[in-house]
Amino acid sequence: MSLSVAQGFTKSLAMTVLSEIGDKTFFAAAILAMRHPRRLVLSGCLGALIVMTILSAVVGWAAPNLVSRKWTHHITTLLFLGFGVWSLWDAFHDGEAEDLDEVEAQLDADLKANGGETKEKNQDSDDLKKQRQPLLAQFFSPILLKAFSITFFGEWGDKSQLATIGLAADENPLGVVLGGILGQALCTTAAVLGGKSLASSISERIVGLAGGSLFIVFGIQSYLSTVE
Repeated sequence: MSLSVAQGFTKSLAMTVLSEIGDKTFFAAAILAMRHPRRLVLSGCLGALIVMTILSAVVGWAAPNLVSRKWTHHITTLLFLGFGVWSLWDAFHDGEAEDLDEVEAQLDADLKANGGETKEKNQDSDDLKKQRQPLLAQFFSPILLKAFSITFFGEWGDKSQLATIGLAADENPLGVVLGGILGQALCTTAAVLGGKSLASSISERIVGLAGGSLFIVFGIQSYLSTVE
Protein backbone atom coordinates (compact mmCIF):
# COMPACT_ATOMS: atom_id res chain seq x y z
CA MET A 1 0.00 0.00 0.00
CA SER A 2 1.52 3.28 -1.11
CA LEU A 3 1.87 6.24 1.23
CA SER A 4 -0.85 8.25 -0.54
CA VAL A 5 -3.33 5.35 -0.32
CA ALA A 6 -2.48 4.78 3.35
CA GLN A 7 -2.93 8.48 4.14
CA GLY A 8 -6.29 8.63 2.36
CA PHE A 9 -7.36 5.39 4.06
CA THR A 10 -6.45 6.62 7.56
CA LYS A 11 -8.11 10.01 7.15
CA SER A 12 -11.24 8.51 5.63
CA LEU A 13 -11.53 5.82 8.32
CA ALA A 14 -11.17 8.31 11.18
CA MET A 15 -13.52 10.83 9.58
CA THR A 16 -16.17 8.21 8.79
CA VAL A 17 -16.20 6.66 12.25
CA LEU A 18 -16.49 10.00 14.03
CA SER A 19 -19.07 11.30 11.54
CA GLU A 20 -21.33 8.25 11.51
CA ILE A 21 -21.41 7.34 15.22
CA GLY A 22 -24.41 9.17 16.61
CA ASP A 23 -25.60 10.18 13.14
CA LYS A 24 -29.28 9.85 12.17
CA THR A 25 -28.55 6.88 9.91
CA PHE A 26 -26.73 5.20 12.83
CA PHE A 27 -29.85 5.56 14.98
CA ALA A 28 -32.08 4.42 12.13
CA ALA A 29 -30.05 1.22 11.71
CA ALA A 30 -30.20 0.56 15.47
CA ILE A 31 -33.98 1.03 15.64
CA LEU A 32 -34.68 -0.96 12.46
CA ALA A 33 -32.54 -3.84 13.79
CA MET A 34 -34.82 -4.07 16.85
CA ARG A 35 -37.91 -4.51 14.66
CA HIS A 36 -36.66 -6.56 11.73
CA PRO A 37 -34.11 -9.33 10.99
CA ARG A 38 -30.64 -7.95 11.63
CA ARG A 39 -29.00 -9.41 8.52
CA LEU A 40 -31.54 -7.69 6.24
CA VAL A 41 -31.15 -4.37 8.03
CA LEU A 42 -27.36 -4.65 8.00
CA SER A 43 -27.32 -5.58 4.29
CA GLY A 44 -29.61 -2.71 3.33
CA CYS A 45 -27.93 -0.01 5.44
CA LEU A 46 -24.38 -1.08 4.62
CA GLY A 47 -25.17 -1.46 0.93
CA ALA A 48 -26.50 2.09 0.80
CA LEU A 49 -23.48 3.49 2.64
CA ILE A 50 -21.02 1.65 0.37
CA VAL A 51 -22.79 2.96 -2.75
CA MET A 52 -22.82 6.47 -1.29
CA THR A 53 -19.10 6.29 -0.39
CA ILE A 54 -18.12 5.15 -3.88
CA LEU A 55 -20.29 7.80 -5.58
CA SER A 56 -18.87 10.53 -3.34
CA ALA A 57 -15.29 9.41 -3.99
CA VAL A 58 -15.90 9.36 -7.76
CA VAL A 59 -17.25 12.93 -7.63
CA GLY A 60 -14.26 14.01 -5.55
CA TRP A 61 -11.83 12.27 -7.92
CA ALA A 62 -13.44 13.92 -10.98
CA ALA A 63 -13.51 17.41 -9.46
CA PRO A 64 -9.79 18.23 -10.04
CA ASN A 65 -10.23 17.20 -13.68
CA LEU A 66 -13.07 19.69 -14.13
CA VAL A 67 -11.83 22.51 -11.90
CA SER A 68 -8.31 23.72 -11.22
CA ARG A 69 -6.46 21.58 -8.67
CA LYS A 70 -5.63 24.74 -6.74
CA TRP A 71 -9.30 25.67 -6.43
CA THR A 72 -10.42 22.20 -5.35
CA HIS A 73 -7.67 22.22 -2.72
CA HIS A 74 -8.86 25.55 -1.31
CA ILE A 75 -12.51 24.43 -1.39
CA THR A 76 -11.59 21.24 0.46
CA THR A 77 -9.75 23.26 3.11
CA LEU A 78 -12.79 25.51 3.62
CA LEU A 79 -15.09 22.45 3.76
CA PHE A 80 -13.05 20.81 6.51
CA LEU A 81 -12.82 24.01 8.56
CA GLY A 82 -16.52 24.75 8.03
CA PHE A 83 -17.61 21.23 8.98
CA GLY A 84 -15.35 21.41 12.04
CA VAL A 85 -17.02 24.59 13.28
CA TRP A 86 -20.45 23.17 12.39
CA SER A 87 -19.81 19.96 14.36
CA LEU A 88 -18.50 21.86 17.39
CA TRP A 89 -21.50 24.20 17.31
CA ASP A 90 -23.92 21.23 17.16
CA ALA A 91 -22.07 19.50 20.01
CA PHE A 92 -22.53 22.49 22.29
CA HIS A 93 -26.10 23.44 21.34
CA ASP A 94 -27.99 20.23 20.43
CA GLY A 95 -29.65 17.92 22.94
CA GLU A 96 -28.04 14.57 23.70
CA ALA A 97 -30.98 12.37 22.61
CA GLU A 98 -32.54 14.68 20.02
CA ASP A 99 -31.55 12.69 16.92
CA LEU A 100 -32.47 9.32 18.47
CA ASP A 101 -35.95 10.50 19.50
CA GLU A 102 -36.49 12.25 16.16
CA VAL A 103 -35.54 9.19 14.10
CA GLU A 104 -37.63 6.84 16.26
CA ALA A 105 -40.67 9.12 15.99
CA GLN A 106 -40.26 9.34 12.21
CA LEU A 107 -40.01 5.55 11.84
CA ASP A 108 -43.07 5.08 14.07
CA ALA A 109 -45.03 7.55 11.95
CA ASP A 110 -44.07 5.71 8.76
CA LEU A 111 -45.04 2.39 10.35
CA LYS A 112 -48.49 3.69 11.38
CA ALA A 113 -49.07 5.26 7.96
CA ASN A 114 -48.32 2.00 6.18
CA GLY A 115 -49.96 -0.25 8.77
CA GLY A 116 -53.50 -0.25 7.40
CA GLU A 117 -52.42 -0.76 3.82
CA THR A 118 -50.10 -3.57 4.84
CA LYS A 119 -52.87 -5.47 6.71
CA GLU A 120 -55.22 -5.31 3.72
CA LYS A 121 -52.57 -6.71 1.41
CA ASN A 122 -51.25 -9.41 3.74
CA GLN A 123 -53.29 -12.26 2.26
CA ASP A 124 -52.48 -11.34 -1.34
CA SER A 125 -48.81 -10.90 -0.40
CA ASP A 126 -48.69 -14.34 1.21
CA ASP A 127 -50.12 -15.93 -1.93
CA LEU A 128 -47.59 -14.13 -4.09
CA LYS A 129 -44.69 -15.10 -1.85
CA LYS A 130 -45.54 -18.76 -2.28
CA GLN A 131 -45.12 -18.38 -6.03
CA ARG A 132 -41.70 -16.71 -5.78
CA GLN A 133 -38.33 -18.30 -5.45
CA PRO A 134 -37.07 -17.99 -1.83
CA LEU A 135 -33.69 -16.55 -2.81
CA LEU A 136 -35.20 -13.94 -5.12
CA ALA A 137 -37.84 -12.95 -2.58
CA GLN A 138 -35.19 -12.63 0.10
CA PHE A 139 -32.91 -10.51 -2.09
CA PHE A 140 -35.70 -8.06 -2.83
CA SER A 141 -37.04 -8.08 0.72
CA PRO A 142 -39.09 -4.96 1.53
CA ILE A 143 -37.15 -4.69 4.79
CA LEU A 144 -33.81 -4.62 2.96
CA LEU A 145 -35.10 -2.05 0.48
CA LYS A 146 -36.52 0.06 3.31
CA ALA A 147 -33.20 0.02 5.18
CA PHE A 148 -31.36 0.87 1.95
CA SER A 149 -33.63 3.78 1.01
CA ILE A 150 -33.77 5.29 4.52
CA THR A 151 -29.98 5.19 4.80
CA PHE A 152 -29.21 6.34 1.25
CA PHE A 153 -31.52 9.36 1.28
CA GLY A 154 -30.59 10.11 4.89
CA GLU A 155 -26.94 10.41 3.85
CA TRP A 156 -27.61 12.37 0.66
CA GLY A 157 -26.32 15.90 1.12
CA ASP A 158 -25.13 15.12 4.66
CA LYS A 159 -21.87 16.69 5.80
CA SER A 160 -20.19 13.24 5.88
CA GLN A 161 -20.97 12.81 2.16
CA LEU A 162 -19.65 16.28 1.30
CA ALA A 163 -16.58 15.66 3.45
CA THR A 164 -15.91 12.40 1.57
CA ILE A 165 -16.11 14.29 -1.73
CA GLY A 166 -13.65 16.88 -0.44
CA LEU A 167 -11.32 14.23 0.95
CA ALA A 168 -11.31 12.28 -2.34
CA ALA A 169 -10.47 15.52 -4.19
CA ASP A 170 -7.44 16.06 -1.98
CA GLU A 171 -6.29 12.52 -1.19
CA ASN A 172 -5.95 9.18 -2.99
CA PRO A 173 -9.53 8.15 -3.95
CA LEU A 174 -8.81 4.43 -3.50
CA GLY A 175 -7.64 4.98 0.05
CA VAL A 176 -10.67 7.17 0.75
CA VAL A 177 -13.05 4.48 -0.55
CA LEU A 178 -11.39 1.66 1.40
CA GLY A 179 -11.23 3.67 4.61
CA GLY A 180 -14.80 4.89 4.19
CA ILE A 181 -16.19 1.41 3.56
CA LEU A 182 -14.36 -0.04 6.56
CA GLY A 183 -15.56 2.82 8.76
CA GLN A 184 -19.15 2.43 7.54
CA ALA A 185 -18.99 -1.34 8.11
CA LEU A 186 -17.74 -0.90 11.69
CA CYS A 187 -20.33 1.73 12.60
CA THR A 188 -23.29 0.02 10.93
CA THR A 189 -22.43 -3.37 12.43
CA ALA A 190 -22.14 -1.80 15.87
CA ALA A 191 -25.52 -0.07 15.42
CA VAL A 192 -27.27 -3.24 14.24
CA LEU A 193 -25.77 -5.53 16.89
CA GLY A 194 -25.87 -3.02 19.74
CA GLY A 195 -29.37 -1.77 18.98
CA LYS A 196 -31.06 1.10 20.76
CA SER A 197 -29.24 0.43 24.05
CA LEU A 198 -25.90 1.23 22.40
CA ALA A 199 -27.31 4.20 20.49
CA SER A 200 -28.84 5.75 23.61
CA SER A 201 -25.63 5.32 25.62
CA ILE A 202 -23.50 7.26 23.13
CA SER A 203 -22.76 10.85 24.08
CA GLU A 204 -23.47 12.88 20.96
CA ARG A 205 -21.66 15.84 22.50
CA ILE A 206 -18.39 13.93 22.93
CA VAL A 207 -18.62 12.43 19.44
CA GLY A 208 -19.42 15.87 18.01
CA LEU A 209 -16.46 17.47 19.77
CA ALA A 210 -14.12 14.72 18.57
CA GLY A 211 -15.44 14.89 15.00
CA GLY A 212 -15.33 18.67 14.88
CA SER A 213 -11.76 18.71 16.19
CA LEU A 214 -10.75 16.14 13.57
CA PHE A 215 -12.28 18.21 10.75
CA ILE A 216 -10.40 21.31 11.94
CA VAL A 217 -7.13 19.35 12.11
CA PHE A 218 -7.72 18.14 8.53
CA GLY A 219 -8.49 21.72 7.47
CA ILE A 220 -5.31 23.10 9.03
CA GLN A 221 -3.25 20.29 7.50
CA SER A 222 -4.82 20.95 4.10
CA TYR A 223 -4.17 24.70 4.43
CA LEU A 224 -0.49 24.12 5.28
CA SER A 225 0.08 21.53 2.57
CA THR A 226 1.23 22.45 -0.93
CA VAL A 227 -0.81 21.80 -4.04
CA GLU A 228 0.86 19.23 -6.29
